[in-house]
Amino acid sequence: MIVLITGVAGSGKTTIGRRLATELGWSYHEADDFHSAANKAKMASGVPLDDTDRAPWLAAIHAAMADCVRRGESAVFTCSALKESYRRVLADGLPALKLVFLTGARALLEQRLQARPGHYMKAGMLDSQLAILEPPADALTLEVRQTPAALVADIRRALAL
Repeated sequence: MIVLITGVAGSGKTTIGRRLATELGWSYHEADDFHSAANKAKMASGVPLDDTDRAPWLAAIHAAMADCVRRGESAVFTCSALKESYRRVLADGLPALKLVFLTGARALLEQRLQARPGHYMKAGMLDSQLAILEPPADALTLEVRQTPAALVADIRRALAL
């Protein structure tokens, strides 16, 4: 099984993904690690990525998920996966993919981003992500006001993990 944790910046994808993977003894794969240096520099300068920027990033994440499936390994991945078209790329040919969508109030998300020193994704970029966000209809949707422990417990319960 592949669990893909999605949501805008500041929703807690990394925190929840790492914790879930640790509890399950699965590998964890951070979407940020799949970005090119050019994408990271663009975001750090405050310029939102466009679909052309995101295409190779999404393809790399998909390939890594497919590699896990081919090896018979379960894993936790994170990716903002803001649009339905992005999620289709990620899920293509992966029927064991389980989608989790983390959502929260804009003020809370912004507060979390402001508390991340040195990260290339700045709080000002949140509006661009929210503007293109197409919340998934087919995901386990969780409100991020809860504690990480509660969110992970909810994921495990809902996905029978």
